Amino acid sequence: QVQLVESGGGSVQAGGSLTLSCAASSDTFNSACMAWFRQAPGKEREGVAALDSDGSTSYLDSVKGRFTIFKDNAKNIVYLQMNTLTPDDTANYYCGAGGVSVGPWYKQPAQVCRDFDYWGKGTQVTVSS
Repeated sequence: QVQLVESGGGSVQAGGSLTLSCAASSDTFNSACMAWFRQAPGKEREGVAALDSDGSTSYLDSVKGRFTIFKDNAKNIVYLQMNTLTPDDTANYYCGAGGVSVGPWYKQPAQVCRDFDYWGKGTQVTVSS
């Protein structure tokens, strides 16, 4: 059983940056796709960014150009670099791993990587105006 632990959340002002981490207890990111999700109170969960084992990426339209997903293979960590944050980015962010890549990877994250085996509990991001 792979454990996922997110970290890096916090409170920032609009325009600021945060880098989230999703650390896995064993190597899963090199064999399956993973994704970052977020959910704000009263809102639907949405896929923010996804990363395939071959390095393909997918981003939610509203975060393209601001967020970057990348991994450190040696540490079994996937990061989500978030720049130019806005209050609309406020949510609990969590990662899913061991997903099935269904592609094509020009589509939105929730469409290209799904059926996750593992989930983290999340880290809160709060952006104030």
